[in-house]
Amino acid sequence: MRTVFVATGERAETIASLDRHLPKQRHPWTLDGNFYIDTDDEQTGYLFSDWDPEDVAILEATIGHHPTWAVQIDVSGRIDGTAEIHQMIALLLEHGGLATDDYTPHPWTLPEILSGAVIDGLRFFDFRGYHELNREHGRS
Repeated sequence: MRTVFVATGERAETIASLDRHLPKQRHPWTLDGNFYIDTDDEQTGYLFSDWDPEDVAILEATIGHHPTWAVQIDVSGRIDGTAEIHQMIALLLEHGGLATDDYTPHPWTLPEILSGAVIDGLRFFDFRGYHELNREHGRS
């Protein structure tokens, strides 16, 4: 599984949007049996429990506060999923917020994601590029 976290606006608005786009399901919402979407928080869940403290600090500095909840999207390794994750992120970040992925500590904005911006040699959800960079560094 590859994971994306989305810190965005109001929790109730985000849940309502997920309910509209993925009706008759919740906790988790699923998409095509390859995407598992749920909310997580620090109070009752595990949000940030396995994050490096530096990555949490980067997110806090970028968003301007410490998020207490986020949307977690787990993407099956059986599929590419890039187009679908971009569509889901566009929906979730429509009114602002940030997304993080497994490949960089950079909190991504929707304009960065949609433009294909490259940060530290990678695009958002760039699992191929990440594996290529790590393979090259492993040969040194």
